[in-house]
Amino acid sequence: MTIDQYANRFVCDLVAYEPGKPIDETARELGLDPSQIVKVASNENPLGPSPLAKIAMRDALEEAHIYPDGGGYRLRCAIADSFEMEISNVVLGNGSNEIIELLCHTFLNRDAELIAAEHAFVVYKLMATLFGAKYIEVPDPGFIHDLDAMADAITDKTRLVFIANPNNPTGTMVDQAAIDRFMARVPEHVIVVFDEAYFEFPDSPPDALKYVREGRNVCVLRTFSKIHGLAALRVGYGLASKNVATLLQKARQPFNVNAIAQAGALAALGDSAHIEKTRTVNSEGMAFYETALKARGLEFVPSFANFLLIKVGDGDRVFRDMLKQGVIIRAMSSYKLPDWVRISIGTRAQNERCIEVLDSVLAAEVAV
Repeated sequence: MTIDQYANRFVCDLVAYEPGKPIDETARELGLDPSQIVKVASNENPLGPSPLAKIAMRDALEEAHIYPDGGGYRLRCAIADSFEMEISNVVLGNGSNEIIELLCHTFLNRDAELIAAEHAFVVYKLMATLFGAKYIEVPDPGFIHDLDAMADAITDKTRLVFIANPNNPTGTMVDQAAIDRFMARVPEHVIVVFDEAYFEFPDSPPDALKYVREGRNVCVLRTFSKIHGLAALRVGYGLASKNVATLLQKARQPFNVNAIAQAGALAALGDSAHIEKTRTVNSEGMAFYETALKARGLEFVPSFANFLLIKVGDGDRVFRDMLKQGVIIRAMSSYKLPDWVRISIGTRAQNERCIEVLDSVLAAEVAV
């Protein structure tokens, strides 16, 4: 007899989310110098944190003995102002992942349904399972969300529909026309969640915030982990209609975003130079990879984010063999894509090293 028999069955049956392999762990396992390892597995900003954020965080450390502002007033005001909204529209989270969890806490139960695309962010399925809800997975031909099919899947039990745009791990994006057509069909009992962690990377992303301004049952997720380079801080936010936001605030833990994170995020929000430099590095890196992959005849999914989904054959094997040479990428078997890997855009040197090692691994496979 074990304690497992007393736990909720849907928790016992869960397969835990596996993040990208850490640099330090890889260095220990392989006996390598951490500085020689290239990690392009987790869609992180290769330029590091916003310089303004680093200054603000150092200053905030002087008051680390004081509890943070539990309501995140200054950060929420700044976010609201940047989108011409009210502070009551803004909910802070310990990463945008926490906002996903808050939405599920608030709206899911054993009688509810959550709808998402087949190759969308795996956390949606994990959260639906954790709260005992039914997970409806809609096929995404060409790796693009089929919003018409997702609208068709809505029933009177549907509570949440997640639309990752651009989507992780495919990098694809649905356009404004598809979104508008979808929103015209969404009934009042459904909350539509636009997960826009990579919103700042495409040149002309669609506008989902207009539905928040209209007071629709919509929540738009954003994060400081990607373009702002603050992944270690775990700070994200939701922009939602006041009715939805008020409910999420009730489900939120007190002090869920620490003071150091709030200070760093507030400074990063205004660091336009860092944002533009990141966009430039990402655009140049994307062009490098697309040229290199086409020259090698490797299939990839054109991406609007800061990563590429690439077909390599045995994705798990390519991941393991590249890891042995100190390059960390992401295998996609957990997304039902065993032939694919995901590679984040890095610096020029990181990108070149990644392609060099990928070449050697694929050549070794052919030789065998």
